[in-house]
Amino acid sequence: MAAALNAQSIAALQADVIVVGGGGSALASAIFAAQSGARVLLLEKNPHLGGTTRLSIGSITATRTELQKRAGIEDSPDEHFEDMAKFAGDLLPKDNLELRRVLVDNVSESVAWLTSLGVTFFGPMPEPPHRKPRMHNILPNSRAYIYYLRKEAERVGVEIKLNARVSDLLIEQGRVTGVKVSIDGKDQIARAGAVVLASGDTSNSREMKLEARPDLAETDGINPTNTADGQLMGRRAGGYVRNLEVMFAQLRFVAPPTTNLLLRLPPWKVLTRTMQLGMRYAPTWLLRPFILSFVTTFLAPEPAMFREGAILVNKRGERFTDEIEQPSQNVPAQPDKVAYILLDKKLAEIFSQWPNFVSTAPGVAYAYLKDYKNTRSDIYHEADSIPELARKMNVPADALEATIRRYNNEGRLEEGRSRPPLDRGPFIALGPVCNWVVLTDGGLAVTTSHEVMKQDGEVIPGLYAAGSSGQGGLLLEGHGHHLGWAFTSGRRAGRNAAEFARQHGKGA
Repeated sequence: MAAALNAQSIAALQADVIVVGGGGSALASAIFAAQSGARVLLLEKNPHLGGTTRLSIGSITATRTELQKRAGIEDSPDEHFEDMAKFAGDLLPKDNLELRRVLVDNVSESVAWLTSLGVTFFGPMPEPPHRKPRMHNILPNSRAYIYYLRKEAERVGVEIKLNARVSDLLIEQGRVTGVKVSIDGKDQIARAGAVVLASGDTSNSREMKLEARPDLAETDGINPTNTADGQLMGRRAGGYVRNLEVMFAQLRFVAPPTTNLLLRLPPWKVLTRTMQLGMRYAPTWLLRPFILSFVTTFLAPEPAMFREGAILVNKRGERFTDEIEQPSQNVPAQPDKVAYILLDKKLAEIFSQWPNFVSTAPGVAYAYLKDYKNTRSDIYHEADSIPELARKMNVPADALEATIRRYNNEGRLEEGRSRPPLDRGPFIALGPVCNWVVLTDGGLAVTTSHEVMKQDGEVIPGLYAAGSSGQGGLLLEGHGHHLGWAFTSGRRAGRNAAEFARQHGKGA
């Protein structure tokens, strides 16, 4: 392909560091490389920046932050390191303890840096089995990360090219010297002294799922463009992926069909600071509707709803699964790959107050049923009777009535379990919900300096990886660890890539 390009087009794409991707880890990498004196080119295949970061809940789990100090919380990276193991369960032997150490020792600096850019956090909030409150929730939502990171990237001189699809790495004399890229449909070569792969996870790569998790092959990734680009390029260059099989699918509510006026507002510091102060001092009942109106992420329903008696039905009004035993896996086989959660008045009362929340929500930490009623009318359906509810859901009333009748008479007894009947109106349906692969832990093996490694431990000169692309076997279960790793690994990978490029110069 390079031979078909004229010298002018090749010369036009030169940089010290090339960053592949446009989410949180990529932007952090680009910014820190530029701050280290490198000329940086960021290549994002989508027409916009954001990656999975802008779709996330938005929390970062960290210790020794200003918010912890203000709350009088004595905490340490050592305690955080120990508590992360409690989330891993049977996966614990797969964990990369060296990278876990990198995360806990450096994530507080990531929070401080983001705050210095203008990002506002609220918290810290508790999340057992963390022994202390560590979850920092972004205000007003996760889009604020990209807003401030883009501003900073532009300020420090990062050259950003959108609609730039990187297809492979350039390798010359055993060293990565650039990438092959198509920008607005035009094939080009971009040369650099170092490349950082920060292009997201494997959640929507059918190739990777068939290889490691064929049971999830038909389950879409929540970010449709997370197609393992970095992992696949890294493997072709001689690297390898650790923990590819560690993938998590989850039910999540669909995003709002339209963007309201509040969501169109930039996350200005004066606005988010007012929200932060209000959440600290103003009555909760006054602020919740305002803050929840900013929620644009794909919120997840808690499994506790099914344990208490909620059921899932499809668009034909049919119950199709045992909700206790991994119900999400059966949703992709339903019409349009969607389902609805059905509750009655008894369950509605349960999930209207702590500790029985419907979802974890940015800014307020937890969302209850009344929050959905007030702020998500597009997915909240309520009626006094099942036929009326079916009409609001646009599903066959006869089928839904038969489903509820069958469940109340015989379907509640499954493998010795008994759940309460759905027999008290008003009845509520939440949905559509979809099953998405929301998190994967399969990333290229990297050193603690974020250099991509081969199976024998030898590094690939000039190649770095950050975020999910360079997760290196690190397990990031629990809220706030994936974003913490994205920004922390991004900062470090960008800085180290710039130093490599300074010492070794551009590729041949």
